[in-house]
Amino acid sequence: MTRILFVLTSHNQLGDTGQATGFWLEELAAPYYAFTDAGAEITLASPKGGLPPLDPKSDDPSAQTEATRRFKADRAANEELSRTAKLDSISSKDFDAVFYPGGHGPLWDLVDNDASIRLIEEFWNSNKPVSAVCHAPISLVNAKDKSGVHIVKGREVTGFTNSEEDAIGLTKIVPLLVEDTMISHGAKYSKGSDWESHTCQDDNLITGQNPSSSEAVANLVLAALK
Repeated sequence: MTRILFVLTSHNQLGDTGQATGFWLEELAAPYYAFTDAGAEITLASPKGGLPPLDPKSDDPSAQTEATRRFKADRAANEELSRTAKLDSISSKDFDAVFYPGGHGPLWDLVDNDASIRLIEEFWNSNKPVSAVCHAPISLVNAKDKSGVHIVKGREVTGFTNSEEDAIGLTKIVPLLVEDTMISHGAKYSKGSDWESHTCQDDNLITGQNPSSSEAVANLVLAALK
């Protein structure tokens, strides 16, 4: 059976705004079912373990999709979500691929997280798919290959655009902009139209631009595992 690790954020505060943040529900739910419906086994992990924070904006009625409604009604899935494993207890050897759902949380707690970087490097150096969507590609920028080069350097990647961040009014709130950070780390950053599905695959590095891209990223991972 194919085994896929999901790494979610444990960060719940949107800078100094007093507003909550966390992971984006659609970016968990759509890939979760793309993978499980294909017969894969999923393990959920986060830096702190336990129930990761949900970005309340992703729970707004206007943000709901067929996948989010299915997830919210799925008792077993929510039980798994409530007890995510602590990231530093995870071994990449137990999995065939890793996937990072977005939301703004990863901008704070997954960029410099040692356990996360270690896992990404292990997956990458074992020729296993490394994937992320929306804000979560920020988690990849400090991981390096066996020769000490950032894995995003010279590779085609995507992630939440500067214009999308500006459209939701958070450009001056977030600690890092995904687009700018990717470019500063030498990535060949690619983007499509705002809010439209756009993905990139460069070898085993698979990324998506925004929530609309989350299922497409999962399907690319499944194809890479065949």
